[in-house]
Amino acid sequence: MSDILERLSNVLDERRHADPASSYVASLHAKGLNKILEKIGEEATETILAAKDSDQNLDKDHQAVVAETADLWFHSLVMLSHLDIDHRAVLDELARRFGISGLDEKAARRAE
Repeated sequence: MSDILERLSNVLDERRHADPASSYVASLHAKGLNKILEKIGEEATETILAAKDSDQNLDKDHQAVVAETADLWFHSLVMLSHLDIDHRAVLDELARRFGISGLDEKAARRAE
């Protein structure tokens, strides 16, 4: 399961320069960063709405939250690919923060 990001990253790399008519990922790249960011915003909003519905017990199995979060993560990975940022840089940043109080980490960012 932990290799899913590697597998997905490989597919995104392959499709980045594919024919936009034959690949959703290629079509996003062809439309540019603003379109990719628009999709991230859309997916973030849908994730928020799904979470609110789930919190109100309208979706007891939380499947909508899982599905929308997957869409949000997917489009975030497309953005990273578009910007030539390896997803492992995000994982490294999360690892760096592990064991650090969230309050301390935020305070350190403000001090920079």
